[in-house]
Amino acid sequence: MTSPLEQKKIKIAGPSVVTANRTWDGIVVYRTAANGWSAELSEAAIVRNSDEAKALLAESVADDVGAIGPYIAPVRIGEDGKVQPGNLREQIRRTGVTIGSPVQV
Repeated sequence: MTSPLEQKKIKIAGPSVVTANRTWDGIVVYRTAANGWSAELSEAAIVRNSDEAKALLAESVADDVGAIGPYIAPVRIGEDGKVQPGNLREQIRRTGVTIGSPVQV
């Protein structure tokens, strides 16, 4: 994956957010419109074009104390307005492991 600092062209094909991992516990977090981080996807700032995405990503990269490894991720917005991850990778990051724990005998 290309580092956000090296990403020259950003293409947005729909609503997107900036996501990262919180520095002190690794939890998935999303950049908010208030320039903070939240573990709730519903609180994420949603961008809809490349210029907005670049600006949000730049301020997120600068905030390396609150979160690390920020990047732009797609989201889907349902008819009810609920924000959901836009691809399988983000679904897995949000919900955790994809396999069950081994059975104890």
